[in-house]
Amino acid sequence: MPEQPGALIRKAIIVRRISSYISAVIAVATVATALASSAASAHAIWFAQRAKQLAMVYGVGADDLDAVKRMPLVTAVAGYDADGLPVTATLRAAGAIPVVDSDEPLAVVAAAMDYGVWSKDGAGVFHNKGHDEIKDATVSEHNFKYAVHINQLPKKGVPLVPGHKLQLIPADNFIPQSMGQPIRLRAFYDGKPAANVDILHDYVNDPDQTPSKTDAQGYVTLPVRNQGLNVIVGILVTGSDNPARYRQMEHRASLSFVLPHLPE
Repeated sequence: MPEQPGALIRKAIIVRRISSYISAVIAVATVATALASSAASAHAIWFAQRAKQLAMVYGVGADDLDAVKRMPLVTAVAGYDADGLPVTATLRAAGAIPVVDSDEPLAVVAAAMDYGVWSKDGAGVFHNKGHDEIKDATVSEHNFKYAVHINQLPKKGVPLVPGHKLQLIPADNFIPQSMGQPIRLRAFYDGKPAANVDILHDYVNDPDQTPSKTDAQGYVTLPVRNQGLNVIVGILVTGSDNPARYRQMEHRASLSFVLPHLPE
């Protein structure tokens, strides 16, 4: 016996509601996966002022996450004076943030972090394990993060910091003092000029931008983005030194500096 029109309408409404529910579940799962995936490699470290103190930030974009919890992953902190000579610098937990301590004025401060091995499973979730433990891993890498902050350009230029596999420096030992003016940077990997490094020129305010690339000699020129804090990040993915555990290594290095505002 043919179904009545009313029954057909009720079935159509039920099917539509089920489809909407499934779409919502898929959307939630997609967002959750994206959030989980971003936890492993998308974040960087950089230095910024917090309550008139220089603090180490761990995050991406506007996300300023728990850097104190990650202090045990910091492998080195270094400071340099106006002559480019090493001076003592340390990190100290001050409530929710790690701040830089030094008995001498710091022209440059730097830090390195070994963020460990991360693998992304077939569902898109990152785990702090190698692909030898995550059998369906689609990504498997060892993450390293570096940060250099310039308070004052040393007379002989920003030094290459020991332990920083990847580093960005002002190529002409010059930082423009006005937003929009060009700054020429050079990327170094293992102490040598590095080509094809991805450069994000405003990591805090525009972390999803299309990156620029360093040229064959490691140079890149881009406009200074902010009349204030600038955080430029370079990213370089290299081969693995332990392929049985992870397939690649990601090096993520920040260069930060502040342009002055007009007098109050």
